[in-house]
Amino acid sequence: MTSRAQQEAWPELPYEAWKETCTTLHLCTQVLGKVRLALAPWLNHSWHVTLYLTARGLTTSPIPYDWRSFEMNLDFISHELVIASSDGALKRVPLRPQCVADFYAAAMAALQEMGIKVQIDERPSEVPDPVPLSQDRTHCAYDADYAQRFWRVLVQSDRVFKHFRTGFVGKASPVHFFWGAFDLAVTRFSGRSAPLHPGGVPGITDEVVREAYSHEVSSAGFWPGGNGIDYAAYYSYAYPEPEGFRTAPVQPGAAFYNDTLREFLLPYDEVRRSPDPDATLLAFLQTTYEAAADLGKWDREALECAQGRPGVPRKVSSGASAK
Repeated sequence: MTSRAQQEAWPELPYEAWKETCTTLHLCTQVLGKVRLALAPWLNHSWHVTLYLTARGLTTSPIPYDWRSFEMNLDFISHELVIASSDGALKRVPLRPQCVADFYAAAMAALQEMGIKVQIDERPSEVPDPVPLSQDRTHCAYDADYAQRFWRVLVQSDRVFKHFRTGFVGKASPVHFFWGAFDLAVTRFSGRSAPLHPGGVPGITDEVVREAYSHEVSSAGFWPGGNGIDYAAYYSYAYPEPEGFRTAPVQPGAAFYNDTLREFLLPYDEVRRSPDPDATLLAFLQTTYEAAADLGKWDREALECAQGRPGVPRKVSSGASAK
């Protein structure tokens, strides 16, 4: 990849330059997520509420509604919310500088016009001092350039995360976007139950948190900044955190353990500026996972496999997993 092509694929994303847009967009994604939450049956670890990357933005994927399905898509190329249903109905809401309350009203009106009646909990999740979405006239920024840059970073991260995920045959989450924390994530599971989570996560009930962390995990992801970190970063953590995890040697050298967040961080700029962003990010994902798995005494022999290759089925020997 040439330097110019790399810069376009992995664009600059300085948090200070777009934090107002970031906050507004975060709240707008919660409208989509809460609609899915209200209508989709509960799935373990809250996987039924997440968004997913598309070639143009973020999507809820199909949501069941009576005999129909519909989906809500944020398009960061044409900068609009597109709502499409299986009976051919289609509505568009522009993404532009507008207050969260106005976006909420337009999105809910579009659903109503499509014959989709849904009530959501308007209180934003996982944000300090939440204001009901229909009343938020404080957050009104939308910088189209930075919104698209954010999506382009998600595209690259999603691609590398999915490649990393192929090296694991145990239970693993899809690569998905959590609108509560506003992060792209992928999680591996040891297969063992975890101690009861203490709860206390702002904006989420203890019941939800405890179900999400019912089993041992090694989880990694990307977020654009905020929550005390004023820069975009990749993260990796383990629950429960095994003894020695925070001092485990991980790669690359710029990665470090944050005592406040209790997870490893790798600034996005370290990946973007590296000669090989894919290899740098994969090294972080792999070594932090290995720290969690080794120190947590996971059965790595049974859980892991060779990285997947396009068009090449994984070979399996009788009675044993294939490496």
